[in-house]
Amino acid sequence: MPAITREVALLALIIALMVLPRMLQRWRLPAPLSSFALGIAAALALENHTQDATLALLATLGISSLFLFAGLEIDLSDFAKGKWPLARHALLRLVTLGTAAYGLTHYLDLSWQTSVLLGLAVLTPSAGFILDTLAALDLDDEERYWIRMKAISGEILALLVLFIVLQSSSVSNLAWSSVALAAMVVALPLILLGLGRFVVPYARGSEFSLLVMVGVIAAFLTYKLGVYYLVGAFLAGFIARLLRVRMPTLASDGNLHAIRMFASFFIPFYFFHKGMGVPRDAMTGDAVLLGAALALIIVPCRVGLVWAQRRLIRGESATVSLRVSAALTPTLIFTLVLASILSERFGISDTLYGALLVYAGLATMVPSLVMSRPVDFDMLPDTGPAPEWAAQDHPSLSETSKDSP
Repeated sequence: MPAITREVALLALIIALMVLPRMLQRWRLPAPLSSFALGIAAALALENHTQDATLALLATLGISSLFLFAGLEIDLSDFAKGKWPLARHALLRLVTLGTAAYGLTHYLDLSWQTSVLLGLAVLTPSAGFILDTLAALDLDDEERYWIRMKAISGEILALLVLFIVLQSSSVSNLAWSSVALAAMVVALPLILLGLGRFVVPYARGSEFSLLVMVGVIAAFLTYKLGVYYLVGAFLAGFIARLLRVRMPTLASDGNLHAIRMFASFFIPFYFFHKGMGVPRDAMTGDAVLLGAALALIIVPCRVGLVWAQRRLIRGESATVSLRVSAALTPTLIFTLVLASILSERFGISDTLYGALLVYAGLATMVPSLVMSRPVDFDMLPDTGPAPEWAAQDHPSLSETSKDSP
């Protein structure tokens, strides 16, 4: 393809991914699903297409920055506040996952690794969606706290299980991978502290770029370990948050705002790239029917369990409980990641692969159908005045925030 044609195509793709998904949100279609559908449509239109290296890089930046931000959002004091309820929540998740995996292994004769990953794919909520839907819920601070912490703790637990399962081919492999991951845990704070001492003092405002760089490198290293990008990126963000006392500017509110902007731009490329990678044989009538059946069985069970729990324990109204349980339903990101792993490494059928995608799409639609406004994936909600760093560089932002009602 001539260079000018490729450049124009990439520019057109950027415009399409920034504009079309937002336009479709007026019909309550979440932007990630629109980006994913655009990728499938592009793959069907380009019969002999090959995965573009630039698009793959943009997709990697998207998923890495998203989980880097997720790690930065963790505050250990929040976990200390609700440690016992969160421990019970984690135990319940493990029991549910174990029961689902046992059933799949016993009745469908699948390997235990495949069964566990399938369980994670359909049961792990997408914390990015959940955190973003909180603004649409009429809840008090305590309720928002528990929803946020349950989403984050579920994500951490899923990442831990994912690491163990993917490295369980042998005891030695699991041991060496654990040692490598432990070495990363030791090295990351040393690297960040070194950058804070020898680079940041001489390059004011470089914290954002350095943090993204470390996050992407950590994501690449865990990908090479065989546990996908998101583990390393999440770990880098979490460690950066722990260093907030020693390096206040590294995980400052301004830097978190910048990471959110960075992720919000690149994450549509991840969904588009995943859509382009869907095999043609995966989008069949059987896959659609199986995926719809999974959604009809699993989604009501997930929503019903949370709804009953909120009603019995919190004494909430039926409407509020329904909105809370619906906010915990989407699984899109984990389902996409695990469906790809199951297809590439465990050889699941294209029909089952397609069914997982259909299930993820239907589960992700639930909040948009229940909430008072469409739930999108805009990582930059209106949270009040602009941060100080933005107001200093752009005085007009400060003036605008003062005039805003």
